[in-house]
Amino acid sequence: AGVNFALFSAHARAVYLCLFDTPEALQESRRIELTECTEQVWHGFVPGLRAGQLYGYRVQGPHQPTQGHRFNVEKLLIDPYARAISGGLKWSEDIFGFPRGAGKDCDLERDERDSVGSVPKSIVVADSFDWEGVQPPRISLADSVIYEVHVKGFTQRMPGVPELQRGTYAGMGSERAIGYLQHLGVTTVELLPVHHFLDEPFLLEKGSSNFWGYSTIGFFAPHAGYSSSGVLGQQVTEFKQMVKALHAAGLEVILDVVYNHTAEGNHHGPTVCFRGLDNASYYRLMPDHKRFYRDYSGCGNTLDTRHPRVLQLIMDSLRYWVTEMHVDGFRFDLASALAREDHDVDAGSGFFDILAQDPVLARVKLIAEPWDLGAGGYLVGGFPVNWSEWNGRYRDCVRSYWKGDGGLVGEFASRLTGSSDLYEAGGRRPYASVNFITAHDGFTLRDLVSYNDKHNEQNGEGNRDGDSHNRSWNSGAEGATDDAEIETLRRRRIRNFLFTLLLSQGVPMLCAGDELGRSQHGNNNAYCQDNELGWLSWARADHVPGLEEFTRRLIRLRRDHPIFRRTKFFHGREIRGARTKDLLWLDDDGREMTDREWSSSHVRAFGVIFAGFVSDLRDEHDEPVKDDSFMLLFNAHHGPVTFVLGGQKDVRWELFLDTDHEAGFLDLPLAMSSGAELALVSYSACAL
Repeated sequence: AGVNFALFSAHARAVYLCLFDTPEALQESRRIELTECTEQVWHGFVPGLRAGQLYGYRVQGPHQPTQGHRFNVEKLLIDPYARAISGGLKWSEDIFGFPRGAGKDCDLERDERDSVGSVPKSIVVADSFDWEGVQPPRISLADSVIYEVHVKGFTQRMPGVPELQRGTYAGMGSERAIGYLQHLGVTTVELLPVHHFLDEPFLLEKGSSNFWGYSTIGFFAPHAGYSSSGVLGQQVTEFKQMVKALHAAGLEVILDVVYNHTAEGNHHGPTVCFRGLDNASYYRLMPDHKRFYRDYSGCGNTLDTRHPRVLQLIMDSLRYWVTEMHVDGFRFDLASALAREDHDVDAGSGFFDILAQDPVLARVKLIAEPWDLGAGGYLVGGFPVNWSEWNGRYRDCVRSYWKGDGGLVGEFASRLTGSSDLYEAGGRRPYASVNFITAHDGFTLRDLVSYNDKHNEQNGEGNRDGDSHNRSWNSGAEGATDDAEIETLRRRRIRNFLFTLLLSQGVPMLCAGDELGRSQHGNNNAYCQDNELGWLSWARADHVPGLEEFTRRLIRLRRDHPIFRRTKFFHGREIRGARTKDLLWLDDDGREMTDREWSSSHVRAFGVIFAGFVSDLRDEHDEPVKDDSFMLLFNAHHGPVTFVLGGQKDVRWELFLDTDHEAGFLDLPLAMSSGAELALVSYSACAL
């Protein structure tokens, strides 16, 4: 019969609901004061309204920036609970709550211009949708292979996707895109931010935009820019259709979510939502200087998860995306910032506590980026038991080892086997570790072996942006080269990285395009490259020959053999009834590694045998599940190393994978026996 509107503001004196007839309207068709206020929530029912109604808020309250209050009734505000937002922000002077250009203290003054023509409108959305009985696939973490992908960048140039659907939710859910994902063998797509976000003015002034989307303004609204069907609520339906199609194909959907900060920036940022609703409640302010923000995100502000209503907003948002949009989990950007209490990250924070007991969120995947930009924020291995983490130490160690750095075999062995040193003591399992070598932020895998230094000149920031410590090696020449030997080495090193990633214990995460050999020409911070540099190329001439098939076969090998996706850690102990250890580390002479070899800075070649009993999986007789035994050999020396095959005597091995071969997998496995010798070329790996 109508619509109920509700808005939290602890310090407001009056709240006005503004209704609009069109997204471009320069004045409201009706302005309704919400006179009811219950527990600091201003609310009111408006009969006769329907889905598709455009609206916004104006909030009246004290303008006392030094006390943290920045109310300005002249500024139209987005509803933080809006299910859809009509489009982007028009960056003009009127969206700021103060007169810009009046000096460094200009934010202390109040600007009286109306922002109605510049701020996008919130939209009433109906929740009805026919899921046709399609259910989420419910894939365990241990069995997951995550594919980190950008909605637009994945299909913008993909042949077979209808032109109007490219770069959209419909394109992501198209038959062509889903067919590719199924053929590759991944189980889960992790979408870069799809919450409605805004472009930054300094990017627009340079003719670029926020491509990655880590600048959220609407935590319930699918980003309108990825909709092919319209932006007046159609983006919600299109997103659901994408999820339904992916689920029907057996693929999970995880969202990369950014609850640590908003698009409003620091005290010199615009007033478009939270700042005008109740700045002192929504944001963490400096305790002695409430004019300024505590910034643990590097983006100007930090949401205050210590406030019950802010925490409620985040939890309501998460539950909405699970219950109404049917997503399967979340990767939390800069998650440490969400768990800070007074200042330090607190394992007993309200954020952790409320997530742990929530019955809806207890059944989905929760993955942390376990760091932020504040002191003490690097917490790899430090999140609660119900969390998995992006394992930054895995990335750093594997990159350095395959670059040829010494003194890393001990740590590399730990990363390969699930990082028990980080997770086991806290009661966590190998799948707490989300293993990755590359992600959206940083070099692509091809660039990791092709560049020593970042080349971000195209971003227009003088190459000052992006990480300068990439643990990369260009293999002998910086960037593109005609040297056949260097190109051969680069391809082999890419295969080494994929071999390691997909055969490590834990959860592998593959960055979209790495399986093709995608390059960003040395740009390791393509956040503003909404163009061919940031989009995937599907032209074969741009790919590394055979790499996609090699990746696909590695994923299938992992899927077919439970030895590579254990749910408990190896312990190097004898397996009951098997008369063999669950794993055995070998030097190049085929003997068990010694403490001296583990600590040597010179050792760069070693092997491991995973015994063919998976002790954490039991059959109906409570006996360990039997799998094949595997021997993996690694050589990160700059020269060849000859291995003596170790293990029990008279064991027959079959060499089936050698990264020195362009295809990786051998057409015909080579039979070998324990004690036989096997030569590995420089920077290569083998599997038997």
